[in-house]
Amino acid sequence: MKKTFTINISGTVFHIEEDAYDILQKYLINLKSHFGNDDEGKEILSDIEARIAEIFSSKTSEDKKVITVEWVDEVVKTMGTPEDFAEEGGEEEESIASEAKRKRRLYRDPDHRVLGGVCGGLGAYFGMDPVVLRIIFAILFLVTFPAGPIAYIILWIAVPKAINTAQRLEMRGQEATVKNIEKSIKEEVKEVKESYKKFKESDTYSKGKKSMKGAGDVAFNIVKVILKIFVIIFGVILLLSGFFGLLGLISSMVIGHSFVSGLPMIWSPEVYMPDFLNYFVEPGTVTLGLVLVGILIGIPLLAMLFAGTKLVFRFKSNNAAIVLSMIGVWFVSLIVLLSISAAQVKHFKDRSSVTSTKVIDCDSCETLYLNIAENKYEDYAELDWDIEGFSVYMVDGDEVFVGEPELDVVRSNSDEFTVAVKGVSRGKSRDEAKEYSQDIVYNFTVNDSTIVFDPYFFLGETDKWRNQEVYITVKVPEGKSIYLGEGMQKIIHDIENTSNTWDRDMVGKYWEMKPEGLTLKEAN
Repeated sequence: MKKTFTINISGTVFHIEEDAYDILQKYLINLKSHFGNDDEGKEILSDIEARIAEIFSSKTSEDKKVITVEWVDEVVKTMGTPEDFAEEGGEEEESIASEAKRKRRLYRDPDHRVLGGVCGGLGAYFGMDPVVLRIIFAILFLVTFPAGPIAYIILWIAVPKAINTAQRLEMRGQEATVKNIEKSIKEEVKEVKESYKKFKESDTYSKGKKSMKGAGDVAFNIVKVILKIFVIIFGVILLLSGFFGLLGLISSMVIGHSFVSGLPMIWSPEVYMPDFLNYFVEPGTVTLGLVLVGILIGIPLLAMLFAGTKLVFRFKSNNAAIVLSMIGVWFVSLIVLLSISAAQVKHFKDRSSVTSTKVIDCDSCETLYLNIAENKYEDYAELDWDIEGFSVYMVDGDEVFVGEPELDVVRSNSDEFTVAVKGVSRGKSRDEAKEYSQDIVYNFTVNDSTIVFDPYFFLGETDKWRNQEVYITVKVPEGKSIYLGEGMQKIIHDIENTSNTWDRDMVGKYWEMKPEGLTLKEAN
């Protein structure tokens, strides 16, 4: 039983016997001492290790996985030792002859490539000038299109690229020995140094260096000017936005109407914020809320104004304490405003309703006429508050907040016409929601067989908006009819009927309650 080690050679892991490991280690140390620690020597050693790993990989199999002494001796004999390099004279010709007889391997040549290095690799493999092969491929491209390009692409994919020096030697049919690897790398380094030296000594280099320097200075100055112009333009935008933003904020929240309302970030000129908020929140919170909103909006606008002024007029300031204080005030205002808002949201927690029912005293009536009252606010200006189901009118300088009821027609369980009015509201408790529902003001008038409904309902005198709603239900006995007068489309909502007629098309017609539902009466 022999002791084994696990080693890594050029990125490949091998198992090796202890005595073979000692020999290989001494061999690699000897090579390192010979080639030194410079960049050229490290590249030579890297390629030698890659070739050794390739030889070991070719020998390993399922039956033989451990590197033996015989394998190491074979590698040393194949690659050669630094002591062998001293014997050059007559042996060099013999070595060259043996190299010429070595079997070549096809690779793509990355050092002499135009596209993928296929022609360079073929030229090295067949001992031909790559230029000749490129001409042949160009002719094939034209004559056998698309077969020529496809063949080239297939070779590009199938043929591996010569990555290290050992593979480049194999491509030319040379033995990948230590001596040949060293010789190849030194020749490459020498060629690069000579090419660079010639280029540096040429007039092209000196002129190009001056041209590049001059072009770089010009480009730098152009970019510098463009950046300055951009900074000034950006500063002007910030300055104007901050100035007009603050002006609009102050005029909207303090004066009540903004005279710069056409600009962004400005309130509508019709909306006076304190009056608007008073319909939703408790009176004591309006002023504090407006102050907090003013701080939250005003501080960023002040920052924009300050930053724009600095960018345009290019003055320096070091007011870190003021900046940090403003940031602190902004965050405290945000926290307080969120707390107040959360407290106000609780007023919408629960929901309750109150229903009142009126029997229409008209025993001999076969048809009930439904009409809508005149809109007494029609001639007044309506504010654009965009609250679903509600409208706000300016009446003699005061805002009037009105809601829009919804009317439906259903079958009655008795022989009488009845009208049920259901008021619905929200509150922070069911009792509070019920109080708000009871405070809703809605009126309709009955005159014999005619009912006139108001187009709006009102909140209690001191009540706040709690998403109040009014639902009117007209109950029609079977065999009796209703007439929907003109204008009723403003309040009727999704009345079911046997013909699926839309609400707006139901007005101006007679409808009879039959067993199957509300049915359009044919004209006599």
